[in-house]
Amino acid sequence: MKKLALAAAMTGAATSAMAGSYAKDDVVMEPVVVVEETQQASSSSGILVPLILLALVAAAVASSN
Repeated sequence: MKKLALAAAMTGAATSAMAGSYAKDDVVMEPVVVVEETQQASSSSGILVPLILLALVAAAVASSN
């Protein structure tokens, strides 16, 4: 009788450890496409920062003399 109770306990422990389902999932999730809009940068903004840096370097060189 003790062996039967032990076997039932082991079987119960084994089935609770494998509680997942082997059935195929019917839920199909479509991938979400995220599109981010970018702002148009003007062509002068690409040259503005280097010109400001060049002006600062020129001012520093002129003031050191």
